[in-house]
Amino acid sequence: MGRLEQDVDPVEAGLDPAALGRLDGHFARYVDEGRLPGFLVAVARGGRVAHLTTYGLRDVAAGRPVEPDTLWRIYSMTKPVTAVAVLLLVQDGLLSLDDPLDRHLPDFAEPRVYAGGSGDDVRTRPAAGPLLIRHLLTHTAGLTFGFYHRHPVDALYRAAGLEYSVPPGKDLAETVGLYARLPLQSDPGTQWNYSVASNVLGRVIEVVSGQPLDAFFAGRILGPLGMTDTGFHIAPGQADRLAELYGETDEGGIEPVPGLPVHGRPRFLSGSGGLVSSAHDYHRFMEMLRRGGELDGVRLLDPDLLALMTRNQLPGGATLRSFGAPVHREPGMDGLGFGFNVSVVTDPARTLAPSHLGTYGWTGVAGTAFWVDPSHDLTVQFLTQVRPKNLKIFPELRRLVHEAVTG
Repeated sequence: MGRLEQDVDPVEAGLDPAALGRLDGHFARYVDEGRLPGFLVAVARGGRVAHLTTYGLRDVAAGRPVEPDTLWRIYSMTKPVTAVAVLLLVQDGLLSLDDPLDRHLPDFAEPRVYAGGSGDDVRTRPAAGPLLIRHLLTHTAGLTFGFYHRHPVDALYRAAGLEYSVPPGKDLAETVGLYARLPLQSDPGTQWNYSVASNVLGRVIEVVSGQPLDAFFAGRILGPLGMTDTGFHIAPGQADRLAELYGETDEGGIEPVPGLPVHGRPRFLSGSGGLVSSAHDYHRFMEMLRRGGELDGVRLLDPDLLALMTRNQLPGGATLRSFGAPVHREPGMDGLGFGFNVSVVTDPARTLAPSHLGTYGWTGVAGTAFWVDPSHDLTVQFLTQVRPKNLKIFPELRRLVHEAVTG
């Protein structure tokens, strides 16, 4: 077990203590007002933690406080770990970014694309080209989520029991087989649509490596990086450290909601959002990214592969807004491109919150967020456990951290 600790004075690290106080105070007010149960925020420069704050409760009913070693369901912050796993197989020569998906998952041979209609009257046509591994990494594969309620293909996902990505009782292979039977929303490579793609990548990892996804993660990423508190489930001795999950109510409060089942190995191993982690462990993962694929003398990824992951991969330098499906064409997507399972700042002047060019990262549905700012040698993570409705945690966090950087 690791425990994140502050190891450098913020002034020495080029951070303004008064601004960091405003950062803490802003989110502490959310806790005091009953809008968040509790949180952890950590800011590091040059790999040294210059600011670490815990506040509030990880379990409101039990009165248990947030502590540096609290465990969190990180949901979509799993996706960058999945991207690294895919790149490890590329590095091994077992996979290519331009491999057609059906080379590894034959169910995806001859994909079809939505051509009109709805429900039982949906019409499809052959896809204009093959679905590639890189399309899955960039969410340009034409896949979707059932909970969007924006497109007839979304409704087909719900009809197949896929509103929340996986039907009860199905494992990863069975679920990905269901995805393969549904039409794509758009031709591969033509539109950015955040989707179940990372679950498909999880199954690719299993097939190519010959290992279950959790075993591959443990042996090739989590173990080498010393991420001893990260996995698809928690051990009995870790249970007291797990933060409870809450949902934001319409009135602006919070209430307990069912969380990702993590007490015992799950049948469905989600490369999209299945991991539990700690601040210490995710700090080590971010540090590996910041250092170009290496940490503490352990070389995980070739620097060139890591650079591909953290560079905008959308065609012609497009942004999430300009290349996105209608559900994503909103102001918050301006100035952001997309790499392999991370957003990338391409135009700081157009982003929703102050940013620096080349900053990359991602968020999780329970209010978690991280980013790496290479130009300022900065890594940031924010951990809480609330499914938000009206809270705008990420842009507020970005603005407040931006104000704290002085050197």
